[in-house]
Amino acid sequence: MNNDQLKGKWMQFKGELKKKWGKFTDDDLQQIEGDYDKFVGKIQEHYGDKKDEVLKWSDHWHQQAHQPKKEHAGSRQR
Repeated sequence: MNNDQLKGKWMQFKGELKKKWGKFTDDDLQQIEGDYDKFVGKIQEHYGDKKDEVLKWSDHWHQQAHQPKKEHAGSRQR
């Protein structure tokens, strides 16, 4: 994920981020406000030893958020 991608999905992302990685406070989220460099800095501050894991999770979240919803086989209209 890059800076533009984070800014575009910030409102959705910050809720999921706080749920998954509970050390992020409301103040942290307000300071980050969609800025990727600040996001990485806060990861380092709170999760230095798990930085790669948090970044991997954020990339995975972004990929999932941009995939089109798949139809269920039984819900197709004929």
